[in-house]
Amino acid sequence: MPDSSASHPLLERTVSLMSSAASFLRLPAIASTGIVAVLTALLYFKQKTLIYPSHIPANARSDVPRPSQFNFKDYEELIIPTQDGEKLSAFYIRGPRGGDNSKLTVLMFHGNAGNIGHRLPIARMLIAATGCNVFMLEYRGYGISTGTPDEAGLNIDAQTALDYLRDRAETRDHKIVVYGQSLGGAVGIRLVAKNQASGAISGLILENTFLSMRKLIPQVMPPAKYLACLCHQVWPSDTLIPTIKVPTLFLSGLQDEIVPPIHMKRLYELCKAPVKVWKPLPGGDHNSSVIEEGYFEAIAEFLQGITADEKQ
Repeated sequence: MPDSSASHPLLERTVSLMSSAASFLRLPAIASTGIVAVLTALLYFKQKTLIYPSHIPANARSDVPRPSQFNFKDYEELIIPTQDGEKLSAFYIRGPRGGDNSKLTVLMFHGNAGNIGHRLPIARMLIAATGCNVFMLEYRGYGISTGTPDEAGLNIDAQTALDYLRDRAETRDHKIVVYGQSLGGAVGIRLVAKNQASGAISGLILENTFLSMRKLIPQVMPPAKYLACLCHQVWPSDTLIPTIKVPTLFLSGLQDEIVPPIHMKRLYELCKAPVKVWKPLPGGDHNSSVIEEGYFEAIAEFLQGITADEKQ
């Protein structure tokens, strides 16, 4: 099991990197109401660039840290084909064999900037805290995955990852818990809503995600609040979360400067899952919540509950 004490500086480096990327998202918010025409053009024609800045930070499409750089020993680097012809990069990292969560795999969906390599310190801490396995999917158009990102494509990618885990002999009988940060939360909600009836997913973990992209625009681009209807990348999590029935953990950074915390609180209120857990992180902003005290402890307790329930 990785030494968790050595992971905090790595997590802080990840937070710093993602915070730099987040500044890209804040740029439109400084625009004045005098350039509504420009905002209209940006929102309609360039919204994919704004919503999926896969080139941020610099070299994010080519410089992907590998598990070996973080002292992982038991892992696979994978290339997985999608039904529409793309090839997705992924890491499958095994936790300690024989532990309580050795038959539990966390399917991890990251936020809208960077790549899976940038989140390896998070995977390290997840495994250290819980003993689970971690499957890290790279969306199309991110890292070394082929294609161009959009809402429909990322939904295909998420389904591809789940199908891969269900078809793979090693993970076929694993409990699968979906974990999504920010945009990844929207990806995860959609995947769970579509697949929960089959029993394929045992739980959902959400961190700092939003009600919908149209409802987020007024916070990120205030002058464009009347133009939100032009957003064709909708991500309607607020309409899907009421259908979620699997246990759900909500990790909310109360200092989030990108996604107002009220979005997470409202998702929690809308959720009708028989088991739902609210974990506020008082000092956490959009990217630093992961280093807040209690973050990984909350995940460990949540996963323990899932494991215990399914043993009964």
